[in-house]
Amino acid sequence: MNAPVPPLPAPAPPVNAETREFWAATADGRLLVKRCEDCDSLIWYPRAICPQCSSLHTEWFEVSGRGSIYSYTVNHRGEGAYQGLPPFVLAYVELDEGPRLMTNIVEAGGADLRVGLPVEVVFQDTSDGMALPRFRPLRT
Repeated sequence: MNAPVPPLPAPAPPVNAETREFWAATADGRLLVKRCEDCDSLIWYPRAICPQCSSLHTEWFEVSGRGSIYSYTVNHRGEGAYQGLPPFVLAYVELDEGPRLMTNIVEAGGADLRVGLPVEVVFQDTSDGMALPRFRPLRT
């Protein structure tokens, strides 16, 4: 195992009417996605219209917060709050329920990771009443 990876910054995300409920749930440690009530598709990134069937009948659905690494990269150059940090991991995580989220992998370095590695969500407080969902290797 590599040396411990320092925590990443947790800047407050932009919030709009379509994402407000998602971000409010993160403060409670819950990960939500939208589900279409007409075609049953799970929708990520949150939006009012289903991209599969164009239905306006969508609802929030709490997911397990577990999945696996679909793809990842070790980023050596950050911008904004990430500028000047040591290398950090940016990844697509495929949730057990299906949607893929772009996120960070925390509590592990690049040498500890592989495509297909099981992961679980952890929430990092933004100190604005929200938290960023990030993922770490699944603890057994």
